[in-house]
Amino acid sequence: MPTDFPYPLADEISRNVAAALAEDIGAGDLSASLIPPERRVFASVLSREAGVLCGTAWFERCLSELDPQAVVDWQASDGERISANQLLCKITADARALLAAERSALNFLQLLSAVASKARRYADAITGTRAEVVDTRKTLPGLRIAQKFAVRCGGGGNHRLALWDAILFKENHIIAAGGIVAALEAAATVARAAGERCRFVQIEVENLDELESALAAGAAMILLDNFSLDMLRAAVRLNAGRALLEASGNVTLETIRAIAETGVDRISVGALTKDVKALDLSMRFSV
Repeated sequence: MPTDFPYPLADEISRNVAAALAEDIGAGDLSASLIPPERRVFASVLSREAGVLCGTAWFERCLSELDPQAVVDWQASDGERISANQLLCKITADARALLAAERSALNFLQLLSAVASKARRYADAITGTRAEVVDTRKTLPGLRIAQKFAVRCGGGGNHRLALWDAILFKENHIIAAGGIVAALEAAATVARAAGERCRFVQIEVENLDELESALAAGAAMILLDNFSLDMLRAAVRLNAGRALLEASGNVTLETIRAIAETGVDRISVGALTKDVKALDLSMRFSV
């Protein structure tokens, strides 16, 4: 589990869970109302496939919102590799509350575990290189911080959170600003005004000539958009360690190793958060 995640989680978890429960339960769980009140049950959550666990705090919050006395005994932790048919947790809770919370709780655990598992596969694929795999803003609406936390649990890194905490000049920004030099000059002014809120300034380039212009203008962080492997290697030589280089565009699990071996510092992968299949988990009740 990452101990240095840069964004506060408590309020985010509360907001995520409140929205999920309101969406699913609304005016009340009609099915759960069939169960005698104050009946307590035991349950367990099992993994049906291997992966990386993530989302335990979201899962617990779903239960505690409906039953503050619910007890969850975790047998694995966020960021831990799990195997098929592994027991993940044991639960003691009010029957009605657990039935009402079950789907929302599992939705969070399955989604975030899927993101962490995917990030782990990409991170493992570039082990031994200098590169780090990072996420993007291509996240599910309303769940960005949760998904970025999951990426960190899987061994990946985080790019900017949103439009407000860093500057990234892409092609249209550069055209509108009047070119690379003008864009970087404007960015310096905006970054100073934003203070600590602006964590970095990055500019996108699409060829080696633009890279050379960005370096000459003092760029410290450069995004290499859809560069071929030969272009990436040439970019690393031209850069000579002056700026942090990030490769981006159509990166897959099959291509990321070769990209990392060119010597770039980071590789951004939108698929970490936008192309995920929920990890197969299940909850079993006993009385």
